[in-house]
Amino acid sequence: MEQPTGFVFAIDAVTRHVNSARPDAPIRPDPPRPARFAAGRRRAATALRRLADQIQPPALPSPTNCVR
Repeated sequence: MEQPTGFVFAIDAVTRHVNSARPDAPIRPDPPRPARFAAGRRRAATALRRLADQIQPPALPSPTNCVR
């Protein structure tokens, strides 16, 4: 008695699996993910930018045109 039920479930599962790869298969978009650690990332980026500004060497002076 359980085998016909299992057979029906197996055929249904295989049909869904095979039809899911078709080009005209329905598309379900991924749900948007919540932004995790956004404030921490922003603070880290700000701190790294400030550190880079301090470490960066000063600009070279513009070359002067000396005529001899």
